[in-house]
Amino acid sequence: MMRFIKIALGLGVLGYCLVLAGVVAGQRSLVFYTYDTGGRLDLPSGQAIEGGRRVEIVTSDGERLAGWYLAPKRKDGVVYLFFHGKGGGLERKKWRWKRVKKRGDGVLAFSYRGFPGSTGSPSESGLFEDARAAYGWLAKKHRPNRIVLHGLSLGTGVAAKLATEVKPRALVLEAPYTAIVDVAADRHPYFPVSLLLWDQFRTREFIGQVKVPILIAHGTADTIIPFSHAQELYRLAPDPKKLVAMKGSDHNTLVRDGLYPHIWEFLDNLDDPGGS
Repeated sequence: MMRFIKIALGLGVLGYCLVLAGVVAGQRSLVFYTYDTGGRLDLPSGQAIEGGRRVEIVTSDGERLAGWYLAPKRKDGVVYLFFHGKGGGLERKKWRWKRVKKRGDGVLAFSYRGFPGSTGSPSESGLFEDARAAYGWLAKKHRPNRIVLHGLSLGTGVAAKLATEVKPRALVLEAPYTAIVDVAADRHPYFPVSLLLWDQFRTREFIGQVKVPILIAHGTADTIIPFSHAQELYRLAPDPKKLVAMKGSDHNTLVRDGLYPHIWEFLDNLDDPGGS
């Protein structure tokens, strides 16, 4: 009997180690959901950012990022630098772009390295570098006080990190996390994810360094990232800040449920230190 128990335990440990090795080897496919589009940015003109144009952004380490740029039409319009989530999917966000365009604002939406149309492979440090390059490209066309950093899900950590290095008009975090490693630990408590995860995106550790107004919007019924993450980030964030709790909204329904009027109200109530 003891021999049987030892064998069973040994097989269990072996199985656990094999599963753990598989998770470690494939972890970036879980954090970054890239998909092959044959090198093109799958964002058809006229269907997504109508009136926008395709642009290419070159990073400091030589990667080429595909993006779409729509200039603002209002004299005092802002330009959103949009940081997408883990699945990319810029072509699926046409209703977001329509709202931005209708208000007369602009947007620069780009694919991180390794995502559709862009070269390279994604990593935490790589995405931070992509953010710097995209901001640099946009800052050549617009004053910082006209640029709004807007991160969605995975992109909230990228946008927040950039906001510790530059001073745009504001930072918008849509369905954010305290850290990717926190989300992973909650989902996989049987793995030592804090020791094994390469790309941890610890927003909670640097959001206190942000020097611009912060809007945090999160659905109270979010099934991907719990609302408690937004509450904790709000607690850690410096003033001025605002938390919008969208009652009953899930992770991907904030735009449909009225996110942009909250953003516009927030921005309209800010002082404009640099003029238009």
